[in-house]
Amino acid sequence: METETATRWLTDAEQCAWRTHLDVSRLLTHQLEKDLQPFGLTMNDYEILVNLSESDDQRMRMSDLAAATLQSKSRLSHQITRMENAGMVRRQHCVSDRRGLFAVLTDLGAETMKKVAPHHVESVRRHFMDLLSPEELAALHAALTPIADHLRGRRGKL
Repeated sequence: METETATRWLTDAEQCAWRTHLDVSRLLTHQLEKDLQPFGLTMNDYEILVNLSESDDQRMRMSDLAAATLQSKSRLSHQITRMENAGMVRRQHCVSDRRGLFAVLTDLGAETMKKVAPHHVESVRRHFMDLLSPEELAALHAALTPIADHLRGRRGKL
């Protein structure tokens, strides 16, 4: 018979911190989504527009965009189709790789970013940044960085 290793259950303090993190994550995402609704965008739409607007030539390989947004290639393809139909992005074939495709930000997509970004930043400030002191933000950043680094390192291994 195999011996099982004992489960390391969360302490009360760990359970409290974990559940607070989950609450904040869900509530903040919900609020940011709600604040993007008047513009007809979801958080996924906005994240795609940000990635494209910040990339060279305002385009990215679909596979790189999927990795950057943590979406499956299939899910991203559906998302890009929807955004293409709205005129915010277009697909472009890759000359050096016939199978490769780029997602490209259109003029309408760039205009949308210019219009929406100030509202989104205000939402992030109102619901997150302005609720913490500079010292608390620095401590939060220091606490979360090792977790993000750990998860980024595991991304390709999952």
